[in-house]
Amino acid sequence: MRRILSGIQPTAKIHIGNYLGAVRNWVRLQREDYDPLFCAVDLHALTVPQDPAELRAATREMVATLMAAGIDPDRSTIFVQSHVPAHSELAWLFSCVTPMGWLNRMTQFKEKAGKHRDQAMVGLYTYPVLMAADILVYQATHVPVGEDQKQHLELAREIAGSFNHRYGVDLFPLPEPQILGEATRVMSLRDGTKKMSKSDASDFSRINLTDDADLIAQKIRKAKTDPEPLPSEPAGLDGRAEAANLVALYAAMAEQPPAAVLADYGGQNFAPFKAALADLMVAHLAPIAGELRRLLADPGTVEAVLARGAARARALGETTLAETQETMGLLARPTG
Repeated sequence: MRRILSGIQPTAKIHIGNYLGAVRNWVRLQREDYDPLFCAVDLHALTVPQDPAELRAATREMVATLMAAGIDPDRSTIFVQSHVPAHSELAWLFSCVTPMGWLNRMTQFKEKAGKHRDQAMVGLYTYPVLMAADILVYQATHVPVGEDQKQHLELAREIAGSFNHRYGVDLFPLPEPQILGEATRVMSLRDGTKKMSKSDASDFSRINLTDDADLIAQKIRKAKTDPEPLPSEPAGLDGRAEAANLVALYAAMAEQPPAAVLADYGGQNFAPFKAALADLMVAHLAPIAGELRRLLADPGTVEAVLARGAARARALGETTLAETQETMGLLARPTG
């Protein structure tokens, strides 16, 4: 059986890019031959400054959003990263067998720290090791990843292989990327050359899963385009970043190839196309938003799911941690 592990940071709200690129695919991984574990990675969120009260609220809302989007606690293990101490403990053990040179290759640190690397927190530099621990503490065999995380998954594979070789064991599997069809890369509604982001200052750059029908329609109506009509085939989208983004968004929501979308709307201006896109998004997202409101009004349900998920995750993680500690020569913890 494939064991799947994936996580999402509980910062701000999930937008349509997160949903199409990750969460919708997670829902489809809830199969009898898979053992999926999904977590809100609140420890990773601490790599940048957080307001404590806001982080706690965002973590609860993130878990409720995952449930509203279709992650079923009866088919998946849903938990919060910090509720399982084995993540942090295994990360320290891994940091003692991971060469600095491996971390120096990580491009995300260079991008996020920018010109102020000396002021960046150590956690931002070492969080790929924590990500490796997130995966390997559950002996995960497959990890759904986007383009921006492939390098970190490769690091997890290097750490697992190096650890096994160093100690002459076969403790950790080499996790494989879980590829679920063509990747959906949703760009900003205000700039088609930039990825849609929760951190963008403009809320009109993204569609949040919590947006109501009127706000979704307004954001789509105001989305940046160009003066030319839609082309009749995908080649006509070359050099038209905003047009390509909206067509890709429609195609992903409708689960159609872009060519099929353009066959219906090619030659038209953007007004009717945007109206159709807004209707499609409202029809798809309204049930999720409604269920999210219900769950947020019933915090006991979310807390019960997290308690159950943490109990199972801790049981799995503590077994791996104990084996790792024994392998590295640490004394077994006293019992009783």
